[in-house]
Amino acid sequence: MAEDHLAIYLNDHLAGAVVAVELLQHLERMYAGQAVQRFAADLRADIEVDRRELQKLMASLDVAESRARQATAWLVEKMTMMKLRLDDWAGGDFRLFEALEALSLGIEGKRALWLALQDASASAPSLRQLDYTGLAERAAHQRSRVEAFRLETARTALVPAADATQLA
Repeated sequence: MAEDHLAIYLNDHLAGAVVAVELLQHLERMYAGQAVQRFAADLRADIEVDRRELQKLMASLDVAESRARQATAWLVEKMTMMKLRLDDWAGGDFRLFEALEALSLGIEGKRALWLALQDASASAPSLRQLDYTGLAERAAHQRSRVEAFRLETARTALVPAADATQLA
């Protein structure tokens, strides 16, 4: 039973990585030639490294990647993009703000994954394969980068029109 739960948990987080990578690829295309593109590309590269670490762990534990969860993740990303488009048709700062917020929360979930696996490894030697402390620290660093960008974007995305005209 615990093996089933572990497989579900790992596959859920692998699916989350798929959503993040797809969302970041979209941001790279949408903001080509802008600072957002470089930021998204760098973050995507980091997340892909973490995804490979997770896949390596899953392979060593004989946990198969769930194609159903991967397909669902792909659909979730498409639905997320649709929601973001509906919220900000112009593709402005609010769409970017919401995308960054989703990424920030996802990265915090990834950090929680590494911390949970680190704790579980105390009673499960088969889980003692990865540097969970390092992975959790990398996730915290990723989140702080996203949060800084998210809060910077909030300065324009969440300012009422009346306030924006007073600042101009």
